[in-house]
Amino acid sequence: QVQLVESGGGLVQVGGSLRLSCAASGRILRINGMGWYRQAPGKQRELVAAISSGGSTNYADFVKGRFIISRDNSKNTVYLQMNSLKPEDTAVYYCNADLTYSSGFGWRTDDYWGQGTQVTVSS
Repeated sequence: QVQLVESGGGLVQVGGSLRLSCAASGRILRINGMGWYRQAPGKQRELVAAISSGGSTNYADFVKGRFIISRDNSKNTVYLQMNSLKPEDTAVYYCNADLTYSSGFGWRTDDYWGQGTQVTVSS
């Protein structure tokens, strides 16, 4: 059984910082791409940032220069450092990972999501 567990969300004032973490556990052979998405009330889920297995990164325009995505492959963990937070960053943030794992019937590659962590930026 594979799980992605997020932590680090919370309430922060405008201009503040938060660091999100997402740890993958289970019988994982390899984690390919990892990323962070967010969903605000009444809006669709959108990509915030992504990082490849080799460390290449991709950011949504609305977070460029403020957020930094990184990963620690030895810990199967991805991070999102969020700086200069704005009220419009308020959302539930979800971790996503494309990973290869043992299903009991061989290796499978699937997309997994975390349960989400709330980030609220107050003005």
